Amino acid sequence: MDNAVALLQQYFGFNQFRAGQDEVVANVLNGHSAAAIFPTGSGKSLCYQLPALALPHLTLVVSPLLALMDDQLQFLKSKGIPSASIDSTQTNEQSSAVIQGVTDGHIKILMISVERLNNERFRRFISSVPISMLVIDEAHCISEWGHNFRPDYLKLPAYQRQLNIPQVLLLTATATPKVIEDMGSKFGIDKQCITLTGFYRANLNLQAVGINTVDKMHYLKQWLSQRAEQSGIVYVTLQQTAETVAKALANSGFNATAYHAGMDSDKRKNIQTRFMAGEIPIIVATIAFGMGIDKSDIRFVAHYDLPKSIENYAQEIGRAGRDGLSSDCLVLANRDNLNVLENFVYGDTPEASAIEHVLKEINQAAEEGGQWELMLTPLSNASNIRALSLKTLLVYLEMLRVIKPKYSYFADYRFKLLCPLERLLAKFDPERQGFITEVINSSDKAKIWYSANFNQLEQTLPNSRDRAIKALDYLHQKQLIELESKQLTQVFDVYGANINDTLATRLFERFSLKEASEIERINQLVDFFDSESCLSLQLAQYFAGERLTTPCGHCSVCLGNISHLPAALPLTPLAEFDFHSLCHEAVTKLATKASAVLISRFLCGLTTPIFTKLKMRQLAGFSKFEQYRFTDVLAWVQQNHTN
Repeated sequence: MDNAVALLQQYFGFNQFRAGQDEVVANVLNGHSAAAIFPTGSGKSLCYQLPALALPHLTLVVSPLLALMDDQLQFLKSKGIPSASIDSTQTNEQSSAVIQGVTDGHIKILMISVERLNNERFRRFISSVPISMLVIDEAHCISEWGHNFRPDYLKLPAYQRQLNIPQVLLLTATATPKVIEDMGSKFGIDKQCITLTGFYRANLNLQAVGINTVDKMHYLKQWLSQRAEQSGIVYVTLQQTAETVAKALANSGFNATAYHAGMDSDKRKNIQTRFMAGEIPIIVATIAFGMGIDKSDIRFVAHYDLPKSIENYAQEIGRAGRDGLSSDCLVLANRDNLNVLENFVYGDTPEASAIEHVLKEINQAAEEGGQWELMLTPLSNASNIRALSLKTLLVYLEMLRVIKPKYSYFADYRFKLLCPLERLLAKFDPERQGFITEVINSSDKAKIWYSANFNQLEQTLPNSRDRAIKALDYLHQKQLIELESKQLTQVFDVYGANINDTLATRLFERFSLKEASEIERINQLVDFFDSESCLSLQLAQYFAGERLTTPCGHCSVCLGNISHLPAALPLTPLAEFDFHSLCHEAVTKLATKASAVLISRFLCGLTTPIFTKLKMRQLAGFSKFEQYRFTDVLAWVQQNHTN
């Protein structure tokens, strides 16, 4: 560890590690796979950044969001650590320079999104590079029981094996005991190499206030007026609420700006930059804001609406007080928004008929030769299953050995020459000149763009597709052509014998179990804020933290201000609405697809692929019952609708 401390001083300017960092770094440098479960802002990133300097080959970091990558890359470059990312925003020249730097060994840390590993061209490139360690940021995404499950993360253990990466390091701030066990087992990490530092941060003052919706704005303004000139974030659930709250604050003299995913990316980037620079002290935001925000002097985080889960709450308050100074975290809690939170969950569960549609396609593929090809978006539209839920369904089918991933490819390769053809060919020997000429001549040409036609090429040169893609990749790297690849096609082997009459029902039950788990997560959230127990101690216990064993003494409960959540505002009984006038247009447009579930989603404002296709948002009844519980709306629809 002497070498590690020397690197810590040389690159990071610290004389000693923070709690837990030394243990994780030691495990990694001793050749073990490891996991670091630290609170947000407690230095997880250093656990891979420092070992990457000592390990002989590339450290490959999988991160879920571009903002997280950008933030970490800026930090690494400021410390003189050679690092880069490959992402969709880069130009041809930028991505080629990164690939060259990785190939030459100049770049020590490469950051990518998990989706990048689905890219045939990228996998071909990265498999030729020796890799010392795979780092998985936000590693709780690999667990179905985590609060932010991402099905592509489930493929990471297989990618680790395929790429012969000897070690893996998992990083997360928000993992319950069940999720920690799940993550560790998927990567075969020894329990002794899982480091938890506990969630508790003594500088965060947690406060929950039970309050009616009509009183929230007045309370928030008073609370903020006591924090003049301080930087902070006010979290809301809906984009419209972000706009409304920001406007109300601005009208009362606060320098506040809304931020949400409905804004264009340039505007969001500008707001984020100005917040980081201190020009805008208060951001009113949906959860779209915060990932990758490493501003050390955020003095407060207020939740105008209930957060989505205890995990989300922990992650969001973790952005406050990273400089170690006292910071305040407020939740204005009532039950008014619970139905909206629950309804987000119900929108993700595919209908049993939609699952049957996918199984029919697989069955047909089994009868026609046992190989199934699919493109995600067309299948999502045809089956009316949201893309993320469809990815989850495919993973479930893999786990049940119904399908097995064979390979994936891009159906469409487009390229344009960046120099005259004669000059391009002159750079190669005659044999390669001949092959490149065949590739270009067999391609379909528009004005300046060519579309590679591999079927045409293989009539002249059988089995040449793979070589042609390598050639196009090489020309792209050397900046002789600009290459675009589109329409990712996944190819699976199908085991038809494993498809039976009960499979669709079993899969639907699995989704329903996950749905119930998410609803339970919301109930736990309500119980958390509507409790007479110390908020900090509850959090520590939820996240398996052992360092806080007694009440904290400074949260609102410990200070004697126990919150009791007011009941939800009364809503007009559903029985008083006329089904026909609200739903006639929707039922007509949906035609044979007009199931009770889809009509209920329409009324609750829950988007689904068929709604986008049919432009259902434009109909008068869309989201009319946004504030109602989905299960209640579904019961009302079933009572009034007959197929």
